[in-house]
Amino acid sequence: MSQMPLFASPSETVLVDDERGRVAYTPGFLSADVVQAWFAELRESVPWKTQRRRMYDRDVDVPRLQAHFRLDQGDDAPDAIRVAAGKAVAFTGVPFNSVGLNFYRDGRDSVAPHSDHLDEIVEGFPIALLSLGATRRMTIRAKEPPRRVLQIDLTGGSLMVMSYETQLHYTHGIPKTRESVGARISLAFRVKPARDPAAEASFYR
Repeated sequence: MSQMPLFASPSETVLVDDERGRVAYTPGFLSADVVQAWFAELRESVPWKTQRRRMYDRDVDVPRLQAHFRLDQGDDAPDAIRVAAGKAVAFTGVPFNSVGLNFYRDGRDSVAPHSDHLDEIVEGFPIALLSLGATRRMTIRAKEPPRRVLQIDLTGGSLMVMSYETQLHYTHGIPKTRESVGARISLAFRVKPARDPAAEASFYR
């Protein structure tokens, strides 16, 4: 059973809510001055990393910078992340214990359509995606007929919440764009299983 709020917030727009999942979008979750301050703090204080991935028989750079913090096991997360996590927990009622960050430097940075790895999130709990900086479009696409497609412009300060079930039935991604767009930082809050000390940190959208 999905651990989602029973009733939508007055400022929350429910985009999908059926047996295949629930997607809700809240613009203005953060004020403009908070967005600006947190973006500047995270841009400078997060230890951003460039990842490499094997594609078509060669190693290529992942087209964005990434970072990850556990919020329940002493990771030294910046203050902005701790406060943001508290606001996400208060709004959703979900005990998020992990955050994955992505830094989209311009329109050439992107993330391919994908679903989260189900073994890396606790069953039944949603994912909350907080956006800082420039607006970027997310495409959410159903895996099976009817082939519903959602195009969501994620504005700075917005919060999007996707239920666990959406990872079973939809993909989501941030496509490249030739439009002139500014930099964006996303914070993806998740409930993750207890960490294996021998495992490497994972990185998320």
